[in-house]
Amino acid sequence: MSAALFDLLFNSLLETLSMVAVSTLVGLAAGLPLGVILVVTDRGGIVENWPVNRVLGVIINATRSTPFIILMVAVIPITRSIVGTSIGTAAALVPLSIAATPFLARLIETALREVDRGLIEAAQAMGASPVQIVTRVLLPEALPGIVAAVTITIVSLIGYSAMAGAIGGGGLGDVGIRYGYQRFNVEVMLTVIAVLIVLVQCLQSAGDFLVRRLSKR
Repeated sequence: MSAALFDLLFNSLLETLSMVAVSTLVGLAAGLPLGVILVVTDRGGIVENWPVNRVLGVIINATRSTPFIILMVAVIPITRSIVGTSIGTAAALVPLSIAATPFLARLIETALREVDRGLIEAAQAMGASPVQIVTRVLLPEALPGIVAAVTITIVSLIGYSAMAGAIGGGGLGDVGIRYGYQRFNVEVMLTVIAVLIVLVQCLQSAGDFLVRRLSKR
């Protein structure tokens, strides 16, 4: 591998990591409360509100069902209004964050539903408020599942960030398309694939390790 190719891949890797990190944080900040709302407003929830639950569920499902490549194009006006451009690493953060939010919301909802109903009922019997039940029972008990959800989301966002390269989103995907596919450079293409595989394996292993530690605790 030449020094120029190494520098190119290293800088692209940093771009990919920054895109995934920021979009994960934004997705978690929005997806966590959405997941909580889906659980607590469902039938039999601690603050049951079926209309809110249904409307929110439809919106989340509609966003999740949109292929990412289409979502990137659809939100270009929003992206331009926020970052001033529709290409580059900063521009890719907008569709990545939008895609991460409903994805995380549903995974977190699933993790929260796995919490023992008896713990919730016990907290209610002791007079705990809905906020106390969420912060002291639901979230702590579901923490391993939430970490697993974040890990899955990160891995998915790595794939999405590679797709963002199709419209100049930067990162490893952009290098693979511009220098590998369009210039028929097999070495670049295979190297990008190898780096993505190693990156996914490392992050998935780290997430699995953290989930096991939290589960034992």
